[in-house]
Amino acid sequence: MTILGINAYHGDSSAALLEDGQLQAAVEEERFNRIKHWAGMPEAAITYCLSASNGRPVEHVAVSRDPSAHFWKKIRRAAAKPAIWGAALARTKNLVSVATLLGRLRALHPAAFQKSVFHTVEHHRAHLASAFFASPFEEAAVVSVDGFGDFSSAMWAVGRGNQIEVKGSVQYPHSLGLFYTAFTQFLGFPKYGDEYKMMGLSAYGTPRFLEQVRDVVRIEGDQIRLNLDYFIHDQSGVTMTWEGGEPALEPVFSSRMVEVFGRPRVPRSEITQRDMDLAASVQAVLEENYFALLNFVQQQTGQKRLCLAGGVALNCVANGMVFDRTAFQDLYVQPAAHDAGTSIGAALYVHHQILGHPRCYVMRHVYYGPGYTDPEIEAVLNSAGVVYHRLEEQELLSRTATELANGQIVGWFQGRMEFGPRALGNRSILADPRRADMKAILNTRIKYREPFRPFCPSILAERVGDYFEVDYPSPFMVVAYKIKPGRRDEIPAVTHGDGTGRLQTVERDVNPRYWKLIDRFATMTGVPVLLNTSFNENEPIVNTPQEALDCFLRTRMDVLVLGSYLLYKCENLSHSGDRKAFAELTNAAPPL
Repeated sequence: MTILGINAYHGDSSAALLEDGQLQAAVEEERFNRIKHWAGMPEAAITYCLSASNGRPVEHVAVSRDPSAHFWKKIRRAAAKPAIWGAALARTKNLVSVATLLGRLRALHPAAFQKSVFHTVEHHRAHLASAFFASPFEEAAVVSVDGFGDFSSAMWAVGRGNQIEVKGSVQYPHSLGLFYTAFTQFLGFPKYGDEYKMMGLSAYGTPRFLEQVRDVVRIEGDQIRLNLDYFIHDQSGVTMTWEGGEPALEPVFSSRMVEVFGRPRVPRSEITQRDMDLAASVQAVLEENYFALLNFVQQQTGQKRLCLAGGVALNCVANGMVFDRTAFQDLYVQPAAHDAGTSIGAALYVHHQILGHPRCYVMRHVYYGPGYTDPEIEAVLNSAGVVYHRLEEQELLSRTATELANGQIVGWFQGRMEFGPRALGNRSILADPRRADMKAILNTRIKYREPFRPFCPSILAERVGDYFEVDYPSPFMVVAYKIKPGRRDEIPAVTHGDGTGRLQTVERDVNPRYWKLIDRFATMTGVPVLLNTSFNENEPIVNTPQEALDCFLRTRMDVLVLGSYLLYKCENLSHSGDRKAFAELTNAAPPL
């Protein structure tokens, strides 16, 4: 049985293909059209997923939106608030696009969708399914928290076997995710998905605004409650862009926010101590409310295992405190906890919840995107006329580990592309975590991003307990644990300002080549850790060998490894987009 899950006409549009209960392909549209967080119809992602089905027709289509969900509540809310009619009309047009999706699919791919059955899955039910049905747990509490989706901002349930039983929800206009977004905007990070920037900034502040921020949001029993005086979304409506481009959300905070906290920071202006302290305060209040809700769910359900999804589940700082601040003993966070993951969730929901099939799948990795063979890579290199070396695996690993140990920055392109927001060893830029100056080097030469944002450690799964205070698997970089004090000076480039690291635990059977590279680096240096950041330069993560090569040539990366091929920048300066700057700043060695 083939099921195609789709997140369409919403931020982070994506598609995922399920065959007989097993995930075969999953990819975000942004990786093809190169527009971050693309909100629209994921045509290229769908086409890729169909290519993975080997021509099998799609029997079921599951979209992670339900226009009928809470329909009369939406009508009553709009009727009572004439000022929001404009925003409501725009949302109605968006929902019409969702409702007519199957017709568009049949027009694009007649043979694949001619007999497909169409399902709409409520947004948060798709999130819940993406977390529980992909987890290794037979039974667990399941929680989804984000901004809004289908009129809800949070939902929780008990998952047992192949069924999810919803136990409660939080509905419009109240939202813990929107609370965090409002302050993200206030602090000068206006783009869709910028919340991680405020989370990173929070590590450098003191939460001296706790009482003021607590006036903005609170929890009553199982219900998140916003003080709506600080927001405009339920007063005058908020303009949202959800189709045909990068999603956008106009400011949601009101003049009351300015009265209490002062002038909003202008984007790209200097960050002040006020900004850092406010970020720390907002993070602390988010955690207070989040853990109050999680503890309520734990007591309500009696479960010891927890599955998380929704945008707030990408707050790795909060995730790292689950064991300390709740009674849960096991944790699974959907690696694509943001809205892209709802394409997987919608497909799994139909397969299990609606069709009743037993579970047979655990999401242990995220390598479900396009992959490229060595001959395909070599054709790209030959076409570009660059100098390259084709190496057997042992030589490839030895040379790469040596370059890393010598302080070189390496682009690492292997296998199938990752699904979700994190590069996890297949589309990564790698560096030596022992160098305290490596963060500045990466930001100066390649990433050009804010200095307060952390870089992440990839560590051999067998060695986690040697470096981190919590020895628990974290394969997806969605949890930040404290690095042991005695190890922080050993790996300063991946130690954040609060002493944490957003780690990826690498298992040999999940990503053998990446595991071997880290192991080879450990043999040379004694440190089983690499700095791992996404392979991109202010764009979506690279997808193709050509995109990886272009990024390598235009930035000040030292070495590129594409499959079995290794390239040195010093041998390809004639192709570099910035020869003078590279010559001044790099100390790349010639090949061995």
